[in-house]
Amino acid sequence: MEIKVADSSGFCFGVKRAIDLAEQIAEINKEVYTFGPIIHNPQEVERLERKNIKVIEDFSKIEKGVLVLRTHGIPLDVYNKLSEKKNIKLIDAACPFVKRVQDIVKELSTDKKTEQIVIVGEKNHPEVVAAVSYGNGKCLVVEDKKDIKNVKKTDIIYIVSQTTQSRKKFDEIVKEIAKISKVKVFNTICQATFDRQSAAEKLAKEADVMIVIGGKNSGNTTRLYQICSAITKTYHVENVDEIKKFWFDNVKKAGITAGASTPGWIIEKIKTKIEEYSI
Repeated sequence: MEIKVADSSGFCFGVKRAIDLAEQIAEINKEVYTFGPIIHNPQEVERLERKNIKVIEDFSKIEKGVLVLRTHGIPLDVYNKLSEKKNIKLIDAACPFVKRVQDIVKELSTDKKTEQIVIVGEKNHPEVVAAVSYGNGKCLVVEDKKDIKNVKKTDIIYIVSQTTQSRKKFDEIVKEIAKISKVKVFNTICQATFDRQSAAEKLAKEADVMIVIGGKNSGNTTRLYQICSAITKTYHVENVDEIKKFWFDNVKKAGITAGASTPGWIIEKIKTKIEEYSI
């Protein structure tokens, strides 16, 4: 059995930057916290906790220390409240591409002529929740085509995307909204996401089975699963213990891809396990 790992699998630039920041800070500070999981990968979050980098969901419970803000960003009102805490040092580890979405939304919302900003993404995803908070009440989240009915007809509709959205889905939604009003589109899907999805799709067309590795709470990993499962037999796993031998019965080529929050050590563990079945 041939085993191939897709190009652009695992940590993206923004995630690697956030992890490196947190680890560097933990080397010189005893009290280091992240506001919510720094990334959407439970195993990597557990590894960081062993380095004394603790996850908190309620910032009112910490009185001092260093608080690292997650890659997905946080709502503006929460950021302002945290900034007022004198004994807490804030380290913003938000991905630069996520920050770009926030900046665009903020700039658009301050223009009096802007009536509506559409964000194509998952309503409850931390990145989208944070982006909406910069919109001065002018944002509408469109998760799929059924939400388009909520879009108002205005002189111009501004459209941005969650950074990890599928390019195909984004283009389809933009096309439908353009039937309602004139649109101005900001394609804020990061290039790493596009490259990852393209590589996974290409490998899925060659493979008898695909293994998609990443947190079950990871939006970009879920989209990789959706892309691959539309092409070939696909399994979404978080760790090596979920791998089943029978998945590879009569398989000539197995493909592996992984989400942007999936560390290399998990990918290697799973690849090694699958190699045992190829003997």
